[in-house]
Amino acid sequence: MSDQDKRVEELESKVERLEATIQGLTEELVEVHDRLETLEAAAEASAASTESATEQSTEADDARPQNDKNDEAKSDESHEEDETGEDSGLGDDIIVA
Repeated sequence: MSDQDKRVEELESKVERLEATIQGLTEELVEVHDRLETLEAAAEASAASTESATEQSTEADDARPQNDKNDEAKSDESHEEDETGEDSGLGDDIIVA
């Protein structure tokens, strides 16, 4: 076998390996694309259901009596004051057992 025949054989072998690699990568790419479409569809469905739940919650809040809304606002204000570090009047003593 001549050097040229050997070289041609090596190149043909290399081409076959590269074609197999390309085929494998193409199949993986198609699988990843399918998974991505599935995940995007699930994310859109989840976002739509979350948006729907938020709208229903907002509608329920609008339907509550005004007194309940005021009580909630007062509760939120007192909670915000506690988070700001202002004295809540409850004392800051720490008891260690």
